[in-house]
Amino acid sequence: QVRLVESGGGSVQAGGSLRLSCAASGTISSVFNPATMNWYRQASGKERELVARVSPGGVADYADSVKDRFTISRDNSRKKVYLQMNNLKPEDAAVYYCNGRLYNRDLWGPGTQVFVAG
Repeated sequence: QVRLVESGGGSVQAGGSLRLSCAASGTISSVFNPATMNWYRQASGKERELVARVSPGGVADYADSVKDRFTISRDNSRKKVYLQMNNLKPEDAAVYYCNGRLYNRDLWGPGTQVFVAG
């Protein structure tokens, strides 16, 4: 069974940093490597929004709200995607989800919670 599982969430003071990880299991490199992988977030009472995405070749795009603070990366050999979050703000608090289209299915992880104390 193909799964995406996030980790690394937690509580941090404003200005702090967290590194989120997303591990893909039950898949093979020939499927994972060509997939664009995404990080989304959903704050309480708000719609889910795209935070960052990384292409198969490692090209990254970011939401304006996180540019110059967040960095997305991938390790294809480990089938993992990372989100380094620096200078966190209270408005970054949300559940963060990993997403990717694998085996023609739009897959989501269960999410990892990020709290930012102002």
